[in-house]
Amino acid sequence: MLSVGSRFALPLLHSHLDSLPLETEPFPMHIGGLKPYNNVFLAPMAGVTDLPMRELAIETGAGLAVGEMLSADLSLAQTHKTQLRQQHSDSAGLRAIQIVGYEPAQLATAARFNVALGADMIDINMGCPAKKVCRRAAGSALLADEQLVEQILNAVVRAVPVPVTLKIRTGTDHDHRNGATIARIAEQAGIQMLTVHGRTRADRFKGSAEYDTIATIVDAVSIPVIANGDIDSTDKAKTVLSHTNAAGVMIGRAAQGQLWLPGTIARALEHRIGDQSTPHIKGHSPELTPSVAEQLALHIRHLTRLHAFYGDFLGTRISRKHHAWFLGSLVSQNVLGQQVALAHRQQFNQLPNTAAQAAALQCLSDDLLGIGGHMAA
Repeated sequence: MLSVGSRFALPLLHSHLDSLPLETEPFPMHIGGLKPYNNVFLAPMAGVTDLPMRELAIETGAGLAVGEMLSADLSLAQTHKTQLRQQHSDSAGLRAIQIVGYEPAQLATAARFNVALGADMIDINMGCPAKKVCRRAAGSALLADEQLVEQILNAVVRAVPVPVTLKIRTGTDHDHRNGATIARIAEQAGIQMLTVHGRTRADRFKGSAEYDTIATIVDAVSIPVIANGDIDSTDKAKTVLSHTNAAGVMIGRAAQGQLWLPGTIARALEHRIGDQSTPHIKGHSPELTPSVAEQLALHIRHLTRLHAFYGDFLGTRISRKHHAWFLGSLVSQNVLGQQVALAHRQQFNQLPNTAAQAAALQCLSDDLLGIGGHMAA
């Protein structure tokens, strides 16, 4: 197990956050018969939102953490990669399984399979722009075929007794933003919640997300619509919610290296904090942003769980990208200088095992906390 000493033997994000607990009762939003604990969700990200990350996101205040995308091709269900992605625990909250495919019967079968394994809800991916997904007319490529979308949604909804949700983009390209049409099809098919990323398939992750189309989609349907795309702070979440009237927000890439972010945004929305405050981190209120020590504690807990979940060999390698994202967050907060972060990252990427990574984390914590939590050189 990864350990760097007693200084990190503390509750997750304690002190000032303990005085602002999240509600113990479920948030009033309904997803079918289910209730998330608030309206700030962690997005499904393949190769990122594994069980350790989902557990920590929920423990630090996210309302829902959707699992990594799973192929509807059940011939892959017994692979080591798929079985790792299927893992769940009570600490990870509602078990939301996302499936991807392009054939209605196959997706329906995959939905039944995952419900049999304990899924509380099934999310259908029609938002992924990755070439390897779109090459088979799956993910966001499906938005170009509204008839097939309808067939898929009807098949999956009819196949399972749990709520079915859908994640889409605003359309295939700027000339074909058909998100509102897809939303109406989804609602008619019985989809219980819709998440919309504010880019088209053609945009991939370039440029900036736009929220006008999400607002149009919200007006077009009565089911909950969750806004997604470039939401990286409390202020941005408030702006997007105000502009779109969406029921909630979903945090994706901004949570990489900042697992505390969904919970921080959820607390700010709940307590209406930050409107007049001087930001400690751009877009965040100082009352809620974790200290550097708390962020380090959470990061170390995360890497500890990655090693426990994947084992020493794979856990060491997967930890590297999360550590790089964490260092990038410290740079963006002006806690760590760019060159210092680069040196730490290069060193960390060469480390072969858990013990070596633990020692490197101890050095980083000594450097940061030993000089007052700031090392910008």
